[in-house]
Amino acid sequence: MMEKKDESIIVEHVYKTFEIYMDKANSLKEKLLFWKRNKKEKREVLKDINLSIKEGEAVALIGVNGSGKSTLLKLMTKIIYPNKGKITVNGKLTSLLELGAGFHPDFSGRENIYFNASIFGLTRKQIDARLNDIIEFSELGSYIDNPVRTYSSGMYMRLAFSVAINVDADILLVDEILSVGDQHFQEKCINKMKELKKQGKTMVFVTHSLGSARELCDRAVWLNKGTLQMDGDVNEVIDKYLEETT
Repeated sequence: MMEKKDESIIVEHVYKTFEIYMDKANSLKEKLLFWKRNKKEKREVLKDINLSIKEGEAVALIGVNGSGKSTLLKLMTKIIYPNKGKITVNGKLTSLLELGAGFHPDFSGRENIYFNASIFGLTRKQIDARLNDIIEFSELGSYIDNPVRTYSSGMYMRLAFSVAINVDADILLVDEILSVGDQHFQEKCINKMKELKKQGKTMVFVTHSLGSARELCDRAVWLNKGTLQMDGDVNEVIDKYLEETT
């Protein structure tokens, strides 16, 4: 497939397999006594996925647990790589996949802003210019100078989201972490994502909150047991998904 300028993400014939140990022996003694424990099986998590996401689209990835949604998102970020196939990303990408990923537990929230934002390619001067906006959006107040190991999961999410939306990325990938924290901040995050959508940012949103998917996205991709079950208008796909899974 030829790359087109208006396509932010192109997924071509992607397969992903993981090796799963059934009952892995942890010590040499266990390996000698229980050698059968080292049996492993290959589990195909994604099977021949083809997908093209245009610049400025907001796409929801939906499906039951184990359908391959988060794996596909990680492949898009190049945290992991496909066994077969190709993924092309056109533009600067930022992601919110795992709570607190990129944070050092012994450093303060303020210090972690610098560490995390630098991972996304910002210079010290650029982070300085955005620091107050990041802290204000996070609503962490004086906690910003406490070690992040003292943070609740909701505080982690506030900080991670606040950094991710302030790095001027073209593409935002968000996993289920928006389900963490209080209702007020979740709504604030959704409103911010709507704002980014109006600015022409591309978003891929993994969620079990179908109401949020309808509110934020125009398109939904339904994954079922590692295959692409349906791709189209968000309301049509969600209605079909609910019809077949409830």
